[in-house]
This record gives sequence, structure tokens and C-alpha cells, in this order.
Amino acid sequence: MKQQTFRRYVICIRNKGCEDLELGKVYRVLADAVAAKDDLIRVIDESGEDYLYPNNYFVAIIVPQSAACALWTARARPIQA
Repeated sequence: MKQQTFRRYVICIRNKGCEDLELGKVYRVLADAVAAKDDLIRVIDESGEDYLYPNNYFVAIIVPQSAACALWTARARPIQA
């Protein structure tokens, strides 16, 4: 059986002092071992840029590859009214 690969995603549960984070929103995580040592997490925000935030502002979730692709594609497209 082929092993599925998973991208790491988190849900924002706290945003004190970080107005650019939305509570309850799903964010994609980029691996950053140096930041992790300082209890920080690197997430990609709506601008498509990655930033460091306190790790305790998020809860990790498991997202299957097909759902992760849909999340990433939806964020790459402009919002249509």
C-alpha cells in the first residue's frame, strides 16, 4: 500500500497581539527547526508569506493530502464576489 504524505496544518486558537491571525482559521505550517527550539511556529498567512508565531497559538490537525491540495488551491485563487 502506498503511504500518503501529509502536509502540516494548524488551527489558530489564540491571537493576542497578532491581529493578522484569525481565530478558527486553518494555516499551513512550514518546517523550521530553529524556530521550534524557541517554541515558535512558521505559518503561511493570507498574503502567501510565512511568519513566526508562538506555538501555543495553534493546534495541529491532520489533513489528508486531497484536502490539503484543496486548501492550498483555494488560497491561491483570488476571492470572487
